[in-house]
Amino acid sequence: MRRGREGEDRAVRFLEQNGYIVLERNFRVRDGEIDIIAQFADTLVFVEVKTLPHGTVETLAHELNSTKQQKILKTAKCYLQNHRQYSSSLIRFDVIAVDVPGLEPVHHIVNAFSE
Repeated sequence: MRRGREGEDRAVRFLEQNGYIVLERNFRVRDGEIDIIAQFADTLVFVEVKTLPHGTVETLAHELNSTKQQKILKTAKCYLQNHRQYSSSLIRFDVIAVDVPGLEPVHHIVNAFSE
């Protein structure tokens, strides 16, 4: 749990250093959670953070299977229903992988998946 929180903190710093405005962290509804919700220009970005110091790129792909993606999509729709001010924003789903061997320490996958 602590490692995941530290990974999210690093992801937030990375995003802010790259011009993103973090709007919310750990947005939860009954069926899911989104780690980070940020704004980048006119785009609302839903970010899944994976901290996998003992993982591989294959582990990352397994962690982000279609079931997990569907949960994130459903949770994002709940967020948008409750935050209508973003109704005209572009929407994007990114992944930030932290400490995955073989990738840079904070690896940002822009537009990692879509509906």
